[in-house]
Amino acid sequence: MVHLIDRRVQGKNKSAPNRERFLRRYKGQIKDAVARAVKGRSITDIESGERISIPVRDVSEPSFGHTHGGVWEGVQPGNEQYQRGDQVARPKGGGGGSGKGQGGNSEDSAEDDFVFQLSREEFMNYFFEDLELPNMVKTQLTSTTDFKSQRAGYKTSGTASSLHVLRSLRGAMGRRIAVGGKSARRLKEAEAEMTVLLDSGADAKDARVVTLKQEIHHLRTRLLAIPFLDPFDLRYSNRVKIPKPASQCVMFCLLDVSGSMDEQKKDTAKRFFILLYLFLTRAYEKIEVVFIRHHTTAMEVDEDAFFHSRESGGTIVSSALNLLSQIVRERYTASDWNVYVAQASDGDNWDNDSATCGQLLTNTIMPLVQYYAYVEITDGQPQNLWLEYEKVAQHHAHFAIQKIETPADIYPVFRELFKKQPK
Repeated sequence: MVHLIDRRVQGKNKSAPNRERFLRRYKGQIKDAVARAVKGRSITDIESGERISIPVRDVSEPSFGHTHGGVWEGVQPGNEQYQRGDQVARPKGGGGGSGKGQGGNSEDSAEDDFVFQLSREEFMNYFFEDLELPNMVKTQLTSTTDFKSQRAGYKTSGTASSLHVLRSLRGAMGRRIAVGGKSARRLKEAEAEMTVLLDSGADAKDARVVTLKQEIHHLRTRLLAIPFLDPFDLRYSNRVKIPKPASQCVMFCLLDVSGSMDEQKKDTAKRFFILLYLFLTRAYEKIEVVFIRHHTTAMEVDEDAFFHSRESGGTIVSSALNLLSQIVRERYTASDWNVYVAQASDGDNWDNDSATCGQLLTNTIMPLVQYYAYVEITDGQPQNLWLEYEKVAQHHAHFAIQKIETPADIYPVFRELFKKQPK
């Protein structure tokens, strides 16, 4: 038996296996610490590591110790205060080191928290652990890959059902020609020579005729000894599995950049989408992200323009929904793709256009998507777009609406929208 000992080190000579064991053991406390840390940092810095502190009481372990039992006597050198039989008062705080220190600490001072550094990878694992894209009907999305069987020539072994008869007979014929070709040619020559001799009047007992007869008999016996079909000739159809694109996923990100979306609201929306983008690219390997910015008109843009362009204007939300519907029809058929949509807006829209948006969602878009998440960024009363979307949510369980009032609401709203659904 071979024993492999992992002696890799990770930071200041700390054992990587021990660190992994520690992270598994105190997973609950670390997740709570990560949740607290998220509230105090910028979403744009979410991918960096984090310095995590855990209360000592959560990582303390019970231990056995040796102590004196019963009544015992002792003599302390230099004792001028106590006499035999005196009772010694118990120290305050339960022992040395727990009372008031020289620095003026309070009487109720406690031990420092256990502090350690989570790497970027570890932090992101805990950050996105309980999240997923809801209503994933086509489950073959990321880690599993579909394969399709495809013919790839022939092989010399296989099952009887995969035997290729024509190819086997063709190979047997070629083998017989190759092995017996020389003997067949010589047999033909010997038979022709003997025929000439017999036609010329040669006696059947003539030495040359007898020799030819023996040679012809030997050649025929040799040719008959060649098997018609040898196991070596058998050929079986060979089929190999090649990766086949599994059911894929596309996320549409719709951002309102109209004039009513001031810089603070746009910054909040961008932080939400940054969080969503990090989650998608980390959790799902086979996923496409389509970015759409809109004001009075909508335009598909790349990632850089989506997050950094300063273009602005009026508000016609239906322009983004029409572009979304067009792109889905042209590039992402419902039979092959899981379609998801995340929309962020302040809800301010032309009154007559909000009704148009509701009709587009109900009649065209919702039948094509697995999940639609709408986030309204406003600290006041719900806007007309929110009121129209509420009607859509009443008839479609896979339509979710949430409100973000302050940047502190981004993470809770994000987790609420993409939390794992009960099985």
